[in-house]
Amino acid sequence: MAVRGPAPRAGARPRLDLQFFQRFLQIQKVLFPSWSSQNALMFLTLLCVALLEQLVIYRVGLIPSQYFGVLGNKDLNGFKTLTFLAVVLIVLNSMLKSFDQFTCNLLYVSWRKDLTEHLHRLYFRGRVYYTLNVLRDDIDNPFKHMQIRVNAEPAAFFRAGHVEHMRTDRRLQRLLQTQRELMSKELWLYIGVNMFDYLGSILSYVVISIPIFSGVYRDLSPTELSTLVSKNAFVCMYVISCFTRLIDLSTTLSDVAGYTHRIGELQETLLDMTLKSRDGEILDESEWDLARAPGWPATERTDTAFLLERVCISAPSSNKPLIKDLSLKISEGQSLLITGNTGTGKTSLLRVLGGLWASTWGESQPWPVGGSVQILMDFGPHGVLFLPQKPFFTDGTLREQVIYPLKEIYPDSGSADDERIMRFLELAGLSSLVARTEGLDQQVDWNWYDVLSPGEMQRLSFARLFYLQPKYAVLDEATSALTEEVESELYRIGQQLGMTFVSVGHRRSLEKFHSLVLKLCGEGKWELTRIKVE
Repeated sequence: MAVRGPAPRAGARPRLDLQFFQRFLQIQKVLFPSWSSQNALMFLTLLCVALLEQLVIYRVGLIPSQYFGVLGNKDLNGFKTLTFLAVVLIVLNSMLKSFDQFTCNLLYVSWRKDLTEHLHRLYFRGRVYYTLNVLRDDIDNPFKHMQIRVNAEPAAFFRAGHVEHMRTDRRLQRLLQTQRELMSKELWLYIGVNMFDYLGSILSYVVISIPIFSGVYRDLSPTELSTLVSKNAFVCMYVISCFTRLIDLSTTLSDVAGYTHRIGELQETLLDMTLKSRDGEILDESEWDLARAPGWPATERTDTAFLLERVCISAPSSNKPLIKDLSLKISEGQSLLITGNTGTGKTSLLRVLGGLWASTWGESQPWPVGGSVQILMDFGPHGVLFLPQKPFFTDGTLREQVIYPLKEIYPDSGSADDERIMRFLELAGLSSLVARTEGLDQQVDWNWYDVLSPGEMQRLSFARLFYLQPKYAVLDEATSALTEEVESELYRIGQQLGMTFVSVGHRRSLEKFHSLVLKLCGEGKWELTRIKVE
């Protein structure tokens, strides 16, 4: 069930108002964290180059008037000296202008890097990305990265925000590195284009000098008036050109206003959600010890994972009750099967158990969960692990799919870890997948969702579950695309690995792997019964 916040404000348009300047200043704190920062030094360098460029441009602009003088006086030596000086100034001006463009491009890349990484830190903190992609639609921004946008809920169940943060930053670095390489190549193009542009300004004087010094125009007398007119004409044309450039900047300023409002609104929302998050409600995945091999004990041992007392669950966007006064204790060895028709709150209950609703619903919205919900076991590979209804795969090798959401292969694992992965893939019925990918660590250029069938995706999810070996496995119809025989085999392997199941399903064949059945009847009603062992 997708839960949405309030709709965006109709007719809201970016304006150059007080809010714009406040947001603009907040963004500058990210772009220029200190005077000694790389961005600040690049900006100061850009200013110095721009000032020097203006000085050189002024000297280049005076050259036409000097040409009138030396050509009018038929001064050949003066013409040669002036032409040499003009070429030197034009080359210098072309290089300064090209370096100015190059520095602007580098500053743009650096700004984009710092601002995007800053927003990533806020976006992937806790499960903020889940709230913005699933529970909120009042932020008008195309900031939602496609990988996490499409799979926000499965990633939230896996508590994979920290891993996706790292992967997203790596993809950003590759993009920025490509832009830097392109800009380095464009630098020489800028130098060539600018040099030919300014050399064209003296080419006419060089051409006219040939007949003058050849004596074709020996009867013409020099005139100081031509020199003065030429000098003043340049100054006027340059001033007019500067004002024209300022007018042209009006369109750029409107773009800056739009970007400032969009980035500022996103930043304000992320900071506000971070401040409103409750203590203990959001566990930052960066605090996990994801480098531990599966099977290591959790820091605190407990026989109970979830304790619910008189819990009431309703749809956040309506007053329709899904579950009323549910009291439930889920302990080790007491697997629970949740059944019921569509819309009775099965997945909603899993969201409560996963802490998604309780941790992401803002104070400005009616709280969808009432009563006491105690989560006594850590989430993650060593405690409670969720297999969402839609299998989730990240980009990467087959090994990375199996060990997800662990960051990397364990440094000391070696062949022993390879044997475990191969064994669990075989138990899940995916031995052929290793051959298709040409090994565990072979990079693939396909989307896993495109090459795997629904049944293969669910099998691969179980291979991941076997590898991580949590104490509790919460399965949301995780075998819906598999036959009853395959389903029974996968559950049997999970039991042998010591897992306690909390399953959502409809098949009666699942009952033999569970101790309790929670039937959701709709309109808040439910029935909890113990399964008789035959």
